[in-house]
Amino acid sequence: MHILLVEDDDRVAAALRPALHRHGMTTTRLERGRGAVDHLAGVDVVLLDLGLPDADGVDVCRAIRQASDVPVIVVTARGDVEDRIVGLHSGADDYVVKPYDVGELVARIHAVQRRRGPSEAEPADRVVTTDDGVAIDLGRHTVTVDGTEITLTRKEFQVLALLAAARGTVCTRTRIVAEVWGRSWPGANRTLDVHVATLRTKLGRPELVQTVRGVGYRLGG
Repeated sequence: MHILLVEDDDRVAAALRPALHRHGMTTTRLERGRGAVDHLAGVDVVLLDLGLPDADGVDVCRAIRQASDVPVIVVTARGDVEDRIVGLHSGADDYVVKPYDVGELVARIHAVQRRRGPSEAEPADRVVTTDDGVAIDLGRHTVTVDGTEITLTRKEFQVLALLAAARGTVCTRTRIVAEVWGRSWPGANRTLDVHVATLRTKLGRPELVQTVRGVGYRLGG
């Protein structure tokens, strides 16, 4: 996933970009708002600050929305209700107030992209196959191993589908829990580990779902 970060604060950008990269995202950073619409090609989500040095971020958001349907998340220190309303009415898909939790921001990024729906390059019915005979049909919600369909619970399939859609990049624990369960709780990591262990057993491919220590999981094969 590629993120366009429109942020003039060097300290914020220096902290956020490596965090997004650890979550499998690439970034392009712009320090100014004018000309942002010229950098939308190949962008999946825009993170837009409102306090820009050359333009009002609200005007930038309107310009982006007129030029593209790419999801826009306003990320700003302006936390008043009136500011939120103006930001959302200008075309933003979500509004996050600084300071924020990076894990929550990442979850919101994936949420707005998911609401946007599949692109032409990623049709909803595409099938992900691995070298060891596993086929994951993301449209029909089915999994086969060497041609035999495997029965998975809804959560098990959602975990596997999320890893498959990531195409080998790492999915963090925070992201998986946020997208599959929609919330976090003290035992969330243990619950995720149990689901992954069950997946490995049912698929008969212990190395298919790979653990990336201290980060999360990715799909091998």
